[in-house]
Amino acid sequence: MTQWAPENLMSIRDRAYFHLKNLILEGEYKAGDRLIERELAEKLQISRTPIREALLRLESQGFVKTVPRKGVVVSDISTEDVIEVFTILSSLEVLAVKLAAQKIDEETKRELKVWIQKIEDALARGDEEEISELHIEISHVLYKAAKSPKLYEMLVDLMDYIRAFAHVSRRIEGREDEAMREHLEVLKAVYEEEVEMAQYLTKIHIENSKRAYLDAIKKR
Repeated sequence: MTQWAPENLMSIRDRAYFHLKNLILEGEYKAGDRLIERELAEKLQISRTPIREALLRLESQGFVKTVPRKGVVVSDISTEDVIEVFTILSSLEVLAVKLAAQKIDEETKRELKVWIQKIEDALARGDEEEISELHIEISHVLYKAAKSPKLYEMLVDLMDYIRAFAHVSRRIEGREDEAMREHLEVLKAVYEEEVEMAQYLTKIHIENSKRAYLDAIKKR
């Protein structure tokens, strides 16, 4: 059972929000699942007020919705949602790798070299769990390399939506490894300061990811 330290209400509210959001992102709560205030409050051993506020915040971001006679449920993923998110992500992530390749310094190069080796090792071992974890980490590394705090913030928010339905696309056999190899090539292009190549490879990666998600949704 999750333990909550007796801290101020603001802290508890934020922790409740991030905790529930993470359970949705990790697929523990799936589309259509009910989120009942009383049960969540008992489970997390906190009052219903921060739970209610966390659910309202999640609803404003589209992760949950209120359904008549049913209450709060985890939002389903529509084809339109997927297309919209990937369309926005494509533009912003291409910009991020462009800036990363243009602004790269020796410290960032050293960091990218470490991550490139991590990916190559994980792929060589066929470590599916590690590969899955690396997907999110590598995205954050690339976004930070752009050295644009506002852009980083926008991309992280979009990545949350990607994570919310990432578990769906894993049903496409071999896609996770393929996506990681695409990430690897983007990292190498940024490392080599190949701006146009990094942008091109990012566009291909996002288009392939979008297609995998759409195929997975159709097969559900």
